[in-house]
Amino acid sequence: MSGLVNALLIVAVVVVVIVRQFRARPIDTGRRWWLLPVVLAVVALREPAVLDAHHRTGSALLLGTEILVGLVMGAAWAWTTRLWTEPDGVVWTKSTKASGMVWIGGLAVRVGLFALGALLGIHQDSSALMLGLAVLLLVRSGILVRRAQSLPSAASAGGPGRAYGDGMARVTRKEGV
Repeated sequence: MSGLVNALLIVAVVVVVIVRQFRARPIDTGRRWWLLPVVLAVVALREPAVLDAHHRTGSALLLGTEILVGLVMGAAWAWTTRLWTEPDGVVWTKSTKASGMVWIGGLAVRVGLFALGALLGIHQDSSALMLGLAVLLLVRSGILVRRAQSLPSAASAGGPGRAYGDGMARVTRKEGV
């Protein structure tokens, strides 16, 4: 795929993910939560320009840092996402303001990495960014599914389950999936 197509794919995935995550929605722990990140990683790794041929070491360090940022950002996003169990037993999720700050911080670090690479003369392909996004989504989804499975059911807890953000106002209307 060309860099432009990769960039458009990255923007589309980020927009869809962010918009969906800041609305209350149920978590289905039985679905294939890992599928989108795996597809993104495969598309990213198929590109021959993941590493700059003229600056292999510097390019590999930037890619490793991008993946590390994805790991940290995915975990931080997952742990700042609010989960709760409704009386019908369905686990719901909604990103919080802290989740938004995680995104802003992650974007700032990525801009800094890109600027550093440009300063060092390292060609950076969009496939590295796509691989970082795949890692972020995989980590976030895995942690959220694990957290959702560990929540006590509403019936056994005597009400909605306890989770990050319990002091926040409850969502009064459920939005469609």
